[in-house]
Amino acid sequence: MSNLETAPVEVACRASGAVGVEVLHPREVPLGGPRAIPVHRTLPQRHRSLVGAWCFIDHYGLPEDPVPARMDVPPHPHTGLQTASWLFGGAVEHRDSGGVHALVRPGELNLMTAGAGICHSEVSIGSDAALHGVQLWVALPDSHRDTGRDFAHYAPPPIPLPGAVARVFLGELAGSRSPVRTFTPLLGAQLDLEPNAALDIEVDPAFEHGLLCDAGPVAMGGTTLEVADFGYQAAGNSIVPLHNPGDRPARVLVLGGTPFAEQLVMWWNFVGRSHDDIVGYRRLWEDGADRFGTVAGYRGSVTRLPAPPLPTTRLRPRPAPHRREHT
Repeated sequence: MSNLETAPVEVACRASGAVGVEVLHPREVPLGGPRAIPVHRTLPQRHRSLVGAWCFIDHYGLPEDPVPARMDVPPHPHTGLQTASWLFGGAVEHRDSGGVHALVRPGELNLMTAGAGICHSEVSIGSDAALHGVQLWVALPDSHRDTGRDFAHYAPPPIPLPGAVARVFLGELAGSRSPVRTFTPLLGAQLDLEPNAALDIEVDPAFEHGLLCDAGPVAMGGTTLEVADFGYQAAGNSIVPLHNPGDRPARVLVLGGTPFAEQLVMWWNFVGRSHDDIVGYRRLWEDGADRFGTVAGYRGSVTRLPAPPLPTTRLRPRPAPHRREHT
């Protein structure tokens, strides 16, 4: 998905050390102009931009949203990242300049690697189920940020746990391992919790972890996460304690990874390392450079999204501070 904000702000990615569970509340971002859908964005935020290499979370199609979620995003560019599309309901048609034409369905991962440059379109299809899901971005390390375009699809099997079912789409959890390649150690999994279920999820203590509540509330340790909240737990913990206190099923996404120490600048749909990177990517996109390629088969009225104006000040990354680990 594109970041369709007309005046996107610079994001200098960094993270703060936090004791216990830190709760990030989403901000609502209207995407799509006059007929915008509300998107609940939990990453990046001013005080926390990354969890592992996860650097962007848009959560959409929640039952309380006033407008049903529909998607028609014309071809738009990306650099220096992977996009992970994960749906709970509905379906999306994906087309990209690597020649991939695929459907995004509930419970199936579509992971697109932008590398040095790619463009893609995303369009809702069908009308039987409301569109409901998340768009996630993963920052590529400097050693691989100019890698080639790629695309992976994976439908993880359900893994039964005491009081829950897990679907591991990236990394490894509960004895289930995804075959999909990532460029830094990552975890991505959906957990469906039965009513009143409580369980301790064993995790890699080298990872920091985040929990996105999609249906709840859900308790992470002793901290309650309401729907669309994101709970953060620092590295150094081998357990993520979960509890569904309600009498209805609950659902969360577990995202994790080793702390990402590199400085980044995120602006619009680009991830770079400096102001000059972003300026160069924008110019190449506006000039129609081959770096991004073209999307075949998109049938919308706008053939490609124009880049918004750059801010009047120079984009400045900040070095990622040392992340303290807590046990």
